[in-house]
Amino acid sequence: MTEQVARKLDFSRKLLLTMAAVAAIAAPVFLGLVHITQVRAQSTAENPTTSIADTWQGTLHAGQDLRTVVKISKADGGGYKAVFYSIDQGGAPLPVTKITLEGTTVKMSLTAIGGTYEGKLSADGKSITGNWSQGPNPLPLNLTRATPETEWTIPAPPPKLPPMDANVSPSFEVATIKPTKPDEQRKAFLVRGRRFQTINVSLNEMISFAYGVHAKQVMGAPSWAETDKFDIDAQPDGEGAPSDKQWKGMLQKLIVERFKLTFHRDKKELSVYVLSVAKTGQKLTKSEGDPNGLPGLFFHALGDLHVTNANMADFAGLMQEAVLDRPVLDQTGLNGRFDFTLRWTPDDSQFGGMGAKIPPPTDSATAPPGLYTAIQEQIGLKLDATKAPAEVLVIDHVEKPSEN
Repeated sequence: MTEQVARKLDFSRKLLLTMAAVAAIAAPVFLGLVHITQVRAQSTAENPTTSIADTWQGTLHAGQDLRTVVKISKADGGGYKAVFYSIDQGGAPLPVTKITLEGTTVKMSLTAIGGTYEGKLSADGKSITGNWSQGPNPLPLNLTRATPETEWTIPAPPPKLPPMDANVSPSFEVATIKPTKPDEQRKAFLVRGRRFQTINVSLNEMISFAYGVHAKQVMGAPSWAETDKFDIDAQPDGEGAPSDKQWKGMLQKLIVERFKLTFHRDKKELSVYVLSVAKTGQKLTKSEGDPNGLPGLFFHALGDLHVTNANMADFAGLMQEAVLDRPVLDQTGLNGRFDFTLRWTPDDSQFGGMGAKIPPPTDSATAPPGLYTAIQEQIGLKLDATKAPAEVLVIDHVEKPSEN
């Protein structure tokens, strides 16, 4: 994929195949491209007439018709490997991390976007009847073998933007700020190439995003800074793709210029969470993504987090801004970038900053554990509540934004 993306927090649960290509966020670290890898998968023995190594295609009806292409090929050493393409959403390749053929049952998992597919191969081997899942409500997706005459054309990827000079301190060359429409349900920060957008975001959330702090570390703001929501559409000056630090710096400048923000920094003892490695040891997978690229952290539902090419500071930043009710201090001592999935059952103390409604507790045996247990069992980390000195931003002056 070549389009830079931002952290996703879209609680509308609308299914989007290209969440990894254009992702909505509401947390303070910009994210990046998912490095596409093809993982070998096991399959049962098969005869040549039932091989699924081919190009398959079908239309997913998810509010709009989304033409989907799946290219399946044999993996070295047996089994299969595959790549998904949602060609009506740009056609960026999406990684299939596992694919199996058990009898006539085809299963695929796309960890990077939290998607799964399960279908039945027809007796003549020409079609797969199944369902796509990316959230609580599966949708039908029936695939047929494509021929040279029927195969859909996958769009060519847009040219990759070169990185912006790291020594440049860019500003937004063009920026509009408008009040959010009252019926807007989404909440997002978006980066698409060189275009930056917010949807339904308060000034306090902008400050948290831009300065990398929890809401409890912002003090002295007027009430409207939390209740008034804004949409921003902006483009930077200069050339190339800005880094995480440069995007945040541009937003800081915009807040100062348009909201007339002034503040001073102080230290205060606060209730915090400390993120550290559990006694069992960390269970994270080293990322094969671009070490200089943007990370990807995507929520596909409450308590369903998929992380790619992210370091521990990225993860801690997401948890403190989107999930937890206090700052999170990274004391893992882990360097580098990682890929992992974290699934848990949220409680009513979580996602408060998003205004999300937590479903009532379930007695289902298949429900994932709570957050603190899930972090230890699934990724070998732990969260401990304590008190510690933390930096706070004390607002001295702020105004509602100036006209565009």
